[in-house]
Amino acid sequence: MKIAPSPFPGRQKALIDLVEDAGACTYAEIAERLGVCVMTVRRNVDQLVRDGRLIKTLGGVQCAHAPADFYESDLASRLSIHRAEKCAIARKALELIKGPETLFLDGSSTCQAFVRVLAESGHKLTVMTNSLLIAREAGRSPHLKVILVGGQLDSESFSCFGETSEEQFKGYYVDKAFFSTKGFIPAEGTFESAVGLFRIKQLVAERAKQVILLADHYKFGQRALCKVLNTSQIHVVVTDSGLSRDERERLKKTRMKVCVAETGNRNAGGSHA
Repeated sequence: MKIAPSPFPGRQKALIDLVEDAGACTYAEIAERLGVCVMTVRRNVDQLVRDGRLIKTLGGVQCAHAPADFYESDLASRLSIHRAEKCAIARKALELIKGPETLFLDGSSTCQAFVRVLAESGHKLTVMTNSLLIAREAGRSPHLKVILVGGQLDSESFSCFGETSEEQFKGYYVDKAFFSTKGFIPAEGTFESAVGLFRIKQLVAERAKQVILLADHYKFGQRALCKVLNTSQIHVVVTDSGLSRDERERLKKTRMKVCVAETGNRNAGGSHA
């Protein structure tokens, strides 16, 4: 009896091609595209990781040879850098709060600066998040009602992700969604490295009346593995006065409202570092 050849090598190649085209994919996306179950995808991925072809990331996989700055950095290091810019942006973003509203805040270090400002402001608001750290900080204020969306916990960012989180977010609509990002190109949109978390941002953005990006000037001109939001989805950008003249001109060509927080760091020259 002739034994049919195993489809496994062909599936591996299809999986590699899929991830290389996208830069990064969730397990669920791969399963849907290849027409197999998630457990089958995980077994295939495990072998490809051992072979050095792919790298596991939060909720999925990414290319093995991406530049170092494409990868997600740990939360502790992000909390400690560019603190003055993040605090100034947080204070400026508070000016966008007009009354009792429902807000979404992601688990970024910039949103952690923002939630502290919110907690001290006295505004009566509902704060929705998938970040344990944001929920803890917001919960300290008697004026803030907190809705924490659960799911699988990422131990590095202390944020929840996965199918359980996504299903919950599909049932919520917010007045304003506040996001930060790993990279932002005004003509294109925002970029992230954590595969499992960027889908949450996409779902929230689709259901928010207003999307507000909190991005210090160091984020401009940077890309990461995954494209998350298109520029057309972003209504307001809050940045700092260190933004270069070139980037200011690029922002003027978009329909986004731009709010600039003064930090004493003005870059009037060309491209920034």
